[in-house]
Amino acid sequence: MKGILGGTFDPPHNGHVALAEAALAEIDLDELVVLLVANPAHRPCVEDAETRLALAEAAFAGVSRARVERDENPYTVDAVRGGRFGDAVFVVGADEGAAFPLWKEPDEILRWVRLAVGTRSGYPPPDLERYGDRVISFELASPPISSSVVRDRIERGKPVDDLVPSDVALLIEERGLYRNRG
Repeated sequence: MKGILGGTFDPPHNGHVALAEAALAEIDLDELVVLLVANPAHRPCVEDAETRLALAEAAFAGVSRARVERDENPYTVDAVRGGRFGDAVFVVGADEGAAFPLWKEPDEILRWVRLAVGTRSGYPPPDLERYGDRVISFELASPPISSSVVRDRIERGKPVDDLVPSDVALLIEERGLYRNRG
């Protein structure tokens, strides 16, 4: 079975990596495709797709059985429609899992893939019972990090070494990313 971890990764952070590693450990996955959404319809990105792709490749380089792939589809439903990934689960954290009913065509997404929701120990999984066995959950130890917190810290000139993988921090520093956005 294949796992798919989609996102803008603007920038990728330790929470993304923890989610990927937990999915690989807790679900019987042969591989994990980290699907970088080049032009998401739901929100603008700070950095361009090529930059975010380089950051994602750096972030997930140390995750065995994971590979990064750029995807031009603006919505998840378009990325999975037609079963292009075969027997697959789309991996999300609990926050995205809770928002899943608001995604574009959630029932159509679940026609092609199952949803795997990673939840932190001690926190209940989101209520997705209406989707039956098309949703599975697994536990993960994930730090409460968001890309917006990382971007905010960088913009304020604060270090992000504790929030992002070291190779990502290095690329952000070398390229001067996420600075002077105002």
